[in-house]
Amino acid sequence: QVELVESGGGLVQPGGSLSLTCEASGSIFSINAMGWYRQAPGKERELVARIITSSGAVYADSVKGRFTISRGDAQNTVYLQMHSLKPEDTAVYYCNALGYGENFRPFDSWGQGTQVTVPS
Repeated sequence: QVELVESGGGLVQPGGSLSLTCEASGSIFSINAMGWYRQAPGKERELVARIITSSGAVYADSVKGRFTISRGDAQNTVYLQMHSLKPEDTAVYYCNALGYGENFRPFDSWGQGTQVTVPS
């Protein structure tokens, strides 16, 4: 069982900045990828940014140059620094982790989500 806990969401004015944190805990052998997805009302969940251990970070075109994803030294934490926020960034942001747990069982875990609101 792998649990992801997100923090850092909130209300920020357009042009402002916000940072999200996600920490993974539980029976973890290795984490191969951690990332952030978001879902706005009435829309599909979409990738925001993701770090794959073997190949680095990928970003959605809509956030390139504004958002930065990074992993903590312990590798079980992922951060998302968001700058120049726009109303269209308003969504629930979800953390995701892929890896192997106890007995090398693969896992694909999601956090409960944290709301980011940028008023228009």
